[in-house]
Amino acid sequence: MKIKAFLLVILLFTASIFSQQIQSPSEFLGYEIGARFTRHHKVVDYFKYVSSKLPNVQLEKYGETNEHRPLYVSYISSQSNINNIENIRKNNLSQTGIINGNKSNNVAIVWLSYNVHGNEASSTEASMLTLYDLVTHKKAWLENTIVIIDPCINPDGRDRYVNWYNQVKSTPFNVDQNAKEHLETWPGGRPNHYLFDLNRDWAWATQVESVQRIKLYNKWMPHVHVDFHEQYINNPYYFAPAAEPFHEIITDWQRNFQTAIGKNHAKYFDKEGWLYFTKESFDLLYPSYGDTYPTYMGAIGMTYEQAGHGMAGLGINTDEGEVLTLKDRATHHMTTGLSTIEIASKNAIKLNKEFKKYFNNNDLIYKSYVLKNSNEDKMNRLKALLDTHEILYENAKGGSIKGYNYSTQENDKMEVSDGDLIIHTNQPKGKMVKVLFEPKAKIVDSLTYDITAWSLPYAHGLDAVASKSKVSSAVKSQSYTFNNVADKTAYAYISKWNSIDDATFLADLLKNDIVPRFTEKSFGANGKTFEKGTLIILRNDNRKKGFDEKLIKIANRNLRQLTNVTSGFSESGVDFGSYSVKPINKQKIAVISGKATSSLSFGEVWHFFETQLQYPITNINSDNFSKTDLSKYDVIVMPSGYYNSVLNKSTVDNLKKWVRSGGTILAIGNALNSFANKDDFSLKTKKNEDNTTDDNLTPFAERERKSVANLITGSIFKSVLDNSHPLAFGYGKAYFSLKLSGTSYNYLKTGYNVGYFDKNTKNVSGYAGSKAVKNVPESLFLGEEPMGKGSIVYMVDNPLFRSFWENGKLFVANAVFLLNSSTLK
Repeated sequence: MKIKAFLLVILLFTASIFSQQIQSPSEFLGYEIGARFTRHHKVVDYFKYVSSKLPNVQLEKYGETNEHRPLYVSYISSQSNINNIENIRKNNLSQTGIINGNKSNNVAIVWLSYNVHGNEASSTEASMLTLYDLVTHKKAWLENTIVIIDPCINPDGRDRYVNWYNQVKSTPFNVDQNAKEHLETWPGGRPNHYLFDLNRDWAWATQVESVQRIKLYNKWMPHVHVDFHEQYINNPYYFAPAAEPFHEIITDWQRNFQTAIGKNHAKYFDKEGWLYFTKESFDLLYPSYGDTYPTYMGAIGMTYEQAGHGMAGLGINTDEGEVLTLKDRATHHMTTGLSTIEIASKNAIKLNKEFKKYFNNNDLIYKSYVLKNSNEDKMNRLKALLDTHEILYENAKGGSIKGYNYSTQENDKMEVSDGDLIIHTNQPKGKMVKVLFEPKAKIVDSLTYDITAWSLPYAHGLDAVASKSKVSSAVKSQSYTFNNVADKTAYAYISKWNSIDDATFLADLLKNDIVPRFTEKSFGANGKTFEKGTLIILRNDNRKKGFDEKLIKIANRNLRQLTNVTSGFSESGVDFGSYSVKPINKQKIAVISGKATSSLSFGEVWHFFETQLQYPITNINSDNFSKTDLSKYDVIVMPSGYYNSVLNKSTVDNLKKWVRSGGTILAIGNALNSFANKDDFSLKTKKNEDNTTDDNLTPFAERERKSVANLITGSIFKSVLDNSHPLAFGYGKAYFSLKLSGTSYNYLKTGYNVGYFDKNTKNVSGYAGSKAVKNVPESLFLGEEPMGKGSIVYMVDNPLFRSFWENGKLFVANAVFLLNSSTLK
């Protein structure tokens, strides 16, 4: 025993020597933190350096971005904890029930995430300072704490910002707010490669960074998670506790410990005289943030906001006449990061005890969510999302269940088949299940920071029932099988059309020069009924060597089941030679980008075509649009944006001429303002019938709250669909739309009101302002305005929003491939 004790002393002494000799970030980089922005690869180099020098620091690569930058986390703790790190991790997971066992764990696990928004760049600088201070001056906290540091969640966005800033900044830096270095150009460094906001993607996991990070997060399930941000230059520092509304699933312990953490931060900020605020602006409701997602996974999830953002650069004059420097910003973030670790260390035992209690889900009202498997593709997409979050699901037994019906918003019965899906809440992540599947989130305050509705049955277009009793499940799961066989005697091959996976298959056919058709009317063949939109691949259109084998290969890789028919004579409905069976051309698609567009909306379109449809588009900068030869394109997509600087009279005239020749304009969200209330277009804004003019008499303190009466920031409304129109092929007669704006439009007087809210429509889920909601009934959701051989498609609510509203994506494919595709240009 004396030898072991002696060796332990030697080990601790050696580690102490190592930590004293470790270089600071400034010594390693050759400049003081705050003197310049550090490119991502140099940040990684510093974390590699520290882990190579200190045995109690481990570095793990967990992924790679779209632009091939590595994603790393660093584990920092005492040497004894590092030596036992795998057992600590497993013991922690056993507290949740994720793995078997009932082990105790007294080590706090704190995860610090930096720079999710690329141009909020001070936090990555702070991550290096935090690492250094931990291993040199704060080692005592590591005896009962494992700290996980992700120095940069969004390196693609960060380097976009840093590279731009270094190109335009003055030397020395200019603090004038009007200087070029403070006026970041489109699209800015905030989003990732595909211009997605990664801080809104935790739950939806549409981006590669999110998928890889969540896999590692679920491997650890930390007790505390901090997401470091920056806000605008005149705001004091923000830290916990968060603002109302809190989601009802959040426990008293989570609330109270946020307050304890905030008080600890305040102690350090008070000492320095730094300004700060709490309990305002940043609520805990929307589940896809870097604070709420961990919170719903049992952690103390928090957002910290330092003044700065992309505007601040290395230093800027605030409106109060103070110079806000990068050094200041990094120091503030280091202070709250270390303070968080300190209080977690002091409360390690209590953190573990309360963390374990969080995973008792007996009090949840709904015990099971049952989803009808009416569309295998949609169900598989939902399953893939559940798999990402390691949420368990089972298959149902046949029978009847009673509960809240999502389609009718009433309690009634639903017949259940063996292939339907059940998600129980008596599982480790039952509270997250409740949040993602609840029919309607309870909102205690209308002043929220983001959308207030997201329920997955609506988002994925699946009929569902929420049951207060646990629903019985089947033992064996059912898997989809298909069997495609090349048949050289086939007159045609048939493939269904009711999911975005069918559109991806169509895109693959077109890229490989196979000519498909689609039917505008239903028909019967081989004893089956095929609905409008069904794809028909005729041998007569594809008289090329190897056609059958090529088609089968494409169908198999897209998991599409083909039906072979030997005749074009239908058993019912139209024959294959009917004028209602139209060819689909290889559409040439242009998408407008640049400063006239919302970078996020453009990114959603770009991501949709490039990663989901996997179909080529041409990205045209809005500054160059007026000089573009439109005749090269069949479809022009206008993401949400403000096009006043682009669409002058001459450009509009050219657009109308192009549409009349057979082109399709797809206008999304705010892009509709380019056509609304203007001559030659039938789109008209619906005026608010509430013409009260007492706003000027509203007390100043009440105006913000009163203003939300005019807003709809993200709530669900049930719409009616004319599914006989090509824009709605593949859908039923109803659609639940995520409405993102308080602006409404009248029914089109000239054209087709394909999707609309009738007079009986109501708010199904989420907050909608009392004035704005009055304008929703008898308004447009999706419409086509024909113009010559072409048309303009109006999408009032963006179906590609954050890429998580899966059920709306087929509308875009319909507009692009089915609407005017067969028109001869």
